[in-house]
Amino acid sequence: MKNLSIENITRACKGTFHGDESILNQEVSGVVIDSRKVQPGYLFVAIDGERVNAHKFIPDTVKAGAMCVVSHEDLGETDFPYILVESTGQALLDIAKLYRDSFDMKVVGITGSVGKTSTKEMIASVLAQKYHVHKTLGNFNNEWGLPITIFDMPEDTEVAVLEMGVNHFGEMRRLSSVSSPDICVITNIGIAHLEFFKTREGILQEKSQMIQDMKNGGSIILNGDDDLLCKMSPVKGVAPVFFGTGSNCAFRADNIEPQGLRGTSCTITLKDGTSFDCLVPVPGIHMVSNAVAGAAVGYTLGLTASEIKAGIESLPSIPGRNHIIETDHMIILDDCYNANPISMKASIDVLNMAIGRKVAVLGNMGELGDTAEVLHAEVGTYAAQQNVDLVCGIGDLTHALVEEASRGTHTQAFWFADNESFIQAIPDIIKDGDNVLVKASHGMNFPQIVHALEEL
Repeated sequence: MKNLSIENITRACKGTFHGDESILNQEVSGVVIDSRKVQPGYLFVAIDGERVNAHKFIPDTVKAGAMCVVSHEDLGETDFPYILVESTGQALLDIAKLYRDSFDMKVVGITGSVGKTSTKEMIASVLAQKYHVHKTLGNFNNEWGLPITIFDMPEDTEVAVLEMGVNHFGEMRRLSSVSSPDICVITNIGIAHLEFFKTREGILQEKSQMIQDMKNGGSIILNGDDDLLCKMSPVKGVAPVFFGTGSNCAFRADNIEPQGLRGTSCTITLKDGTSFDCLVPVPGIHMVSNAVAGAAVGYTLGLTASEIKAGIESLPSIPGRNHIIETDHMIILDDCYNANPISMKASIDVLNMAIGRKVAVLGNMGELGDTAEVLHAEVGTYAAQQNVDLVCGIGDLTHALVEEASRGTHTQAFWFADNESFIQAIPDIIKDGDNVLVKASHGMNFPQIVHALEEL
């Protein structure tokens, strides 16, 4: 990894090197905090968890070929090299900063109360039309996740899209000092973590700290539809640029029309007055705001209107996670990666956006203990309340779900013992033009159901 020699790492984290000094000029080939992921030439940073002292795994990492170890415990005389630091957590951030600064690239920093991950995905999709983009994996947005994301950057990265999440005062500067964003995006100021921040103004104060570490010549891009963000004054001499639907927004969307599970159509107008029609290919009106944020960042980094449109409309979905599959006979909402009562209800809400007959194929939710029957019943009641046309419960735990769903005046409900029983019944119960939600806990193997529906 360029610039990550043992000597540079030791200096960056203000540590003391112990061991054979002949390796000081050697660069590590990877940096990990999970001892199981160590490979020859890697650096292992021993960060203790709540219940586990990571230092006890150091011998395992040495056996696996670790070049060096970072420790906050004095290991004394050892037959392997290590760097002694005051805090391995801070060392991880310091090393990540060293690696980030070795790249000649742009960094887009994203924060906000909700929608960070979906906005990150949209911005990355837009920028990928012109640049080699690296983005935060999943929601790895904390003091461990951000460094891991940075260490995973390929050396040809031109733009990094980095998500940063906080829940206590002081955390943002620890993250933003590492990422040093060129573009700062704030999605909204909600009510998450009020127990720590006390007020929405407190949340704004903390999240906007990201801007303090913005590079010279940077840009501030804020949601102009948010009642607090729209009032923000210039920071470090840089005036915010707003995205949203209001007249105050330099980048805005109008003519917003839901297209069922296919997504939402809209017209996006750029700062220079150029406009284009597009389809945001993920259901939910909130995704339009994400698309306009993507347009704002894309425009700032020199993309054309046609490139921005292509990036929005090619937003990838992830199989098993609200993945829309359109066949000749139906639209499938593949959300079968996993399930719990909250996510079940959220997926039913998405299904409710569909145009046409709505079918929910729901399986067992695992790990609910003694509350399993009650919680499955609640999902069935919710499906009926949302007027789902047909509910199919698969598995022993869905008896209660089907029973409660069938109480709805608008809802039919059938129970099936297993996947095979349902698959055999598909030709009799699924109709042309149906919108079909497929969701269950991972162990139910519901990708089998998705495949059977695709083959219809």
